[in-house]
Amino acid sequence: MRSQLGRFITFVSLLIAILAPAKAGARTPGRSHQHGAWLFIYFQEPGNQGIYFALSRDGLHYTPLNDGRPWLAPAQSGEIMRDPFLTRNPSGGFQLVWTWSWRGNSFGHASSPDLLHWSIQEQIPVMAGFAATHNVWAPVTYWDARRHQWMVLWSSSMDGSTQGNRIWSAFTPDFKTFSTPAIFFDPGYVTIDASIFHGKTGPYRLIFKQQTYDPLTFQERVATGPTLEGPWSHISGPINESWSEGPEAIQIGDRSIVFYDHYRPPRASYEAVATMDWKHWQEITASTSLPEHCKHGSFLRITDAEAARLLARHDGSPDSGLRK
Repeated sequence: MRSQLGRFITFVSLLIAILAPAKAGARTPGRSHQHGAWLFIYFQEPGNQGIYFALSRDGLHYTPLNDGRPWLAPAQSGEIMRDPFLTRNPSGGFQLVWTWSWRGNSFGHASSPDLLHWSIQEQIPVMAGFAATHNVWAPVTYWDARRHQWMVLWSSSMDGSTQGNRIWSAFTPDFKTFSTPAIFFDPGYVTIDASIFHGKTGPYRLIFKQQTYDPLTFQERVATGPTLEGPWSHISGPINESWSEGPEAIQIGDRSIVFYDHYRPPRASYEAVATMDWKHWQEITASTSLPEHCKHGSFLRITDAEAARLLARHDGSPDSGLRK
């Protein structure tokens, strides 16, 4: 009874915070500047528990949903669910992709009309035509309005090659048929974990992890381009500390915030930097709060009604022993 009461109080408090109108003159996230919430989608090590959701009104402070339990669990033997990326269909509904395994030629995919009911989890062998493929990591997907197709990006390396990971791409209208994969971005060094940001004005930004060992550089840089497909140029210097990965940007008022997974102990945590011009960066981690043990995820703007539906889900008490 006490745990049920606690969950109810938490639910009501978070619901009020999400749905309450913003104070006059206060900055609110997203393009509406009035309504909606931010959804954070993430995983926890070792990646076999599933995908987790957390919610925020201001885009900086996130509270786990479903009492901290996984929102979507792996459905197939041997499947992991790492590096999840969630996006909205242009005609409604949602597409979710993730890293399916450490090795192999596939990424994971599922779709949903409402974030509550999900399609069968699919293993998509996007690199099946490249026999030497070692891995398909951290897929992200964006709707290309010009092509009327999804563009999927990921990083792959090849067995026997000294080149290392590069960012690859393929296009699909339905996540069933794909164009022949091709290298999308190759700055001349090992590159993983790419995401694309486009604000209300300005160029497209390709945010990626440079992962080189000599000199040791495991940190994020930004390239700019005129379209979703590039071409990409004007690569910036590092925007954060080394031992960082999984960058994802959102817009909050006049600031662009890049969240990332700073994964090296003893200071393993989710961190953030902010900019107003994509040239000068400020470390703002102390002004953020994200779920404990969260790893490489993505962020999505959702409506008040969608947030209310998500807040109502409770699979069970976190004390039930089902969560590691």
